[in-house]
Amino acid sequence: MILDLFQLNGRTALVTGARRGLGRGIAVGLAEAGADIACVSRSGEATETRQQVEAAGRRFLDIQVDLADPDARAGLADRVADELGPVDILVNNAGGGGRQPAETFSMDIWRHQLEVHLTASFDLSQQAATGMLERGRGKIINIGSVMTFQGGVDIPAYASAKHAVAGMTRALAASWAGRGININCICPGYFDTDLPAVLKEDPVRAPQILARIPMGRWGQPEELAGLAVFLASDASNYMHGSVIPIDGGWLAG
Repeated sequence: MILDLFQLNGRTALVTGARRGLGRGIAVGLAEAGADIACVSRSGEATETRQQVEAAGRRFLDIQVDLADPDARAGLADRVADELGPVDILVNNAGGGGRQPAETFSMDIWRHQLEVHLTASFDLSQQAATGMLERGRGKIINIGSVMTFQGGVDIPAYASAKHAVAGMTRALAASWAGRGININCICPGYFDTDLPAVLKEDPVRAPQILARIPMGRWGQPEELAGLAVFLASDASNYMHGSVIPIDGGWLAG
C-alpha cells in the first residue's frame, strides 16, 4: 500500500534546532510517522517537543549542544546511536539570523552563521553518513530558505549560507546517491514562529511581506511536516539533491 511507504517505524531521527519553531514541527511530524527523535538545541530543555513526541508514542532524547562549537558537536551522531539507535534520518535545521547593513556587517556574526548553517550541517552529515553508508541506507534533510534563491535585505551571511546549503546538498547527493543515502533540501518561506518576530511586528515590513505571499498568510510550522516525512521515508527513495521551496507561493509571485 502506498501509505506504508511513508511509515518511519523503528527509525531514529536526529533533528537540530527542534526545541521550537520549524524544527519542532518537523520533529513532531516525524514522530507521528513512527520515528524516535533526538532533539539538539543550544540551550534549554525541549519540554514541549518532548511532550508532543512522547504523546505520539515515540522515544525522545534531549541534547544541549552549541553547534557553533566544533568540539561540542564532535561524536554527536554516536551519542544518539548509543541512546536511541543508529541515526537513520538527519535533519539539519538549526540556525539563526542577523540583520545589518552589508557595509558594516559584523564578521563575528558572519563566521557564526556560516559555522551553524553550513559547516555544522556538513559535519553532522559526515557523522551520520558513516553509519548510513555501512547500512546502505539513510535520509538527510537540509533546511534552506527562500533566501537560497534570493539575496534578501541586510542578511548577507544568512543568504550566503543558505545558498551554500543548496550547493552542499547537491554535492553530497552526487557522492552518496549511489550508495543508499538520499539527501535533499527544504526551503521554507515565511513561517509563523518566534524567530521572525521582529519582522512580524514591523509596521512597514510586515504588511509588505504578507502582500508578497500569494497565499495571503504566513506558514505554520506543522505545515513542513508532510514534506519532511516524505523526504525521510521510502516514498522519496528516487529523490536525490532536490532543493524544494515551501513558501505559500512567495517565489512564484
